[in-house]
Amino acid sequence: MDGFIDHIEDATVENANFRHVIYTGRILQLVLVSLGPGEDIGEALCEDGDHFLRIELGHGLMTIDGRETEITDGDGIVIPAGARYNVSNTGEKPLKLHALYAPPRYRDGHVSASRKDADALPEHFDGKTTE
Repeated sequence: MDGFIDHIEDATVENANFRHVIYTGRILQLVLVSLGPGEDIGEALCEDGDHFLRIELGHGLMTIDGRETEITDGDGIVIPAGARYNVSNTGEKPLKLHALYAPPRYRDGHVSASRKDADALPEHFDGKTTE
């Protein structure tokens, strides 16, 4: 097995897609996210596992179970299982982040160029991993 090795900050900043799944293991998944100004990921429920987000570029608002916190470059966020959450871009430039989902949430290699694409074709994890 090769695992995943890359300069994650560069990969995150260079990502122009709303969602891009770049690595899926049996237990953990790495996803790149880019939100345009005024865009959000849409409220979600962190049902069966924890999530970790790292903000690489931009400014935004993190909401976890109704509690709002301003976020910016370098911030790390843990969303515990059972929490409702949303990430919103409050800046004038794209908000770039990467997320670790445990367990995986999306089909390996899934790419959605926009939130509209992601909402139209929800791609849930099908058990197939990167390697």
